[in-house]
Amino acid sequence: MSEKLSANEAMKTQSDGLRGTLKESIDLDNHTGSVRPDDEFLVKFHGMYVQDDRDRRAERAAKKLDNLYSFMIRLRIPGGVISAEQWIATHEISEQFGTGTLKITTRQTVQLHGLLKHQIRPTIQAFNTVKLDSIAACGDVNRNVIASSHPQISPLHKKIHDYADKISTLLLPKTQSYYEVFIDGEKIYERSSEADPLYEDRYLPRKFKIAIAIPPSNDVDVFTNDIGLIAIIENNQLKGFNIAIGGGLARTHGNPNTYSRLGSIIGFTDTEEKTLKAVYEILTVQRDFGNRVDRKLSRLKYTVDKLTVEGYKKELESRIGFELEAAKPFSFSERSDRFGWEKNHQGNWFYTLFVEHGVVKPYQKQFLIEVAELKISNFIFTGNQNLILGEIADSDKPKVEELLKRHDVEKQVSALRKNSMACVALPTCPLALAEGQRYLPELVTKIEPILQKYKLTNDEISIRMTGCPNGCGRPYVSELGFVGTGPEQYNFMLGGDRYGERLNKLYKEKLTETQILEEVDFLFSQYVNDKNKNETFGDFAFRKYVN
Repeated sequence: MSEKLSANEAMKTQSDGLRGTLKESIDLDNHTGSVRPDDEFLVKFHGMYVQDDRDRRAERAAKKLDNLYSFMIRLRIPGGVISAEQWIATHEISEQFGTGTLKITTRQTVQLHGLLKHQIRPTIQAFNTVKLDSIAACGDVNRNVIASSHPQISPLHKKIHDYADKISTLLLPKTQSYYEVFIDGEKIYERSSEADPLYEDRYLPRKFKIAIAIPPSNDVDVFTNDIGLIAIIENNQLKGFNIAIGGGLARTHGNPNTYSRLGSIIGFTDTEEKTLKAVYEILTVQRDFGNRVDRKLSRLKYTVDKLTVEGYKKELESRIGFELEAAKPFSFSERSDRFGWEKNHQGNWFYTLFVEHGVVKPYQKQFLIEVAELKISNFIFTGNQNLILGEIADSDKPKVEELLKRHDVEKQVSALRKNSMACVALPTCPLALAEGQRYLPELVTKIEPILQKYKLTNDEISIRMTGCPNGCGRPYVSELGFVGTGPEQYNFMLGGDRYGERLNKLYKEKLTETQILEEVDFLFSQYVNDKNKNETFGDFAFRKYVN
């Protein structure tokens, strides 16, 4: 007898192309700020999450009030590039709806938090007027495709970067429900055009993530994705891509069947046609073989381990009709963003702005809208939650420099802070067990004197934090990782390498802030005294304490 599918599987197949009862939830259910239970799941496919302010739950419960529900909307921006006009629109929409805060995510896009239910349609319609959407930014589909962000990495950056948009378009769901429910409200009677050979009516067992890395930079943490494409460049020509499958970081506390996994390289493709065909069919294998019974075991990494890497590759090759070539050599030597001014091979300037944990501060927001109004640059979101002002001509660079000075944008911060990353966590994430982006800046402030004590202020040690074990801030591939286990308690993860090619391991469990600072002081003291020549902190910690 076959195992019973998870309840989410029925929601998908019975959703009428992800429509569900979303129109009724939004238009008729005025007694709540949320949507109906099944719609709460379906709305994710349209780039939204239902959230509530957990800081105010007790207060509202005491008054016998419903939770203070709101919505987060996440845009789909393949490769993270938008125009000045689109930035202006995003700025204005954020001012009109939600909390007014723009949040840059770890997947090269932006989120707006705090939107009320009646604001969903006008928000999406406003984005639509500037050709921005949130289709498939969440849900059991391929999500925003990310790519190495800085054009200075390679003269071939644009050619490679364009694959993000090609892949995103190739893997979009065929249903027109997004436009029907949120844009024009018209019912589409001819549904034959929505036939979806990729997703069918089942979609994928779980979310799916794709990243494109351009060596020597691994700013996208390519091996943490379901599919990782690594560009192979020889003699200034793009030869093709190494393909890695089965990366993913999410775990569940207390469930030993869940684990983090880095992607396994299965081969190389030498043409665009072969690359796109392989990517597409990797999804169909996951669609057909992925776990639809237990959602905690449904990501591609578990399917790869169930079939074995070679088994998955064999099934893939039977679908694509050709054998993958042997993987080509490559190396990563950086993962951080390139802050400040850099010029690319065409003579255009790029300025990378540090945005701590992706939360655009008011003075930064004002600076950015004034830059956008000049219409002399584009805007590039990075996988490290920062922002690049790009394609600035020599003659326009002084205009940006003047605005930088006027708004006092260039703050002096430690290398550790620049290499920090945190998920949203409390108060809006329902899964959070501890703080994330609200707390990590404080912790870094308390670690910085320890850095000064050991003369490590300029050492680019990576530090990352999440409020739960799901790994949205990618803490499992950092040199210092902190994973929330409860209020003001974190598992201390140690020994990841600097360039995202090795997972860290559990060092100490359920530490308080005082214990964390004590351990960091001890580890840094040992590092400066016992490290080998040119050894990074992550490699030292792995060799001495967690290997």
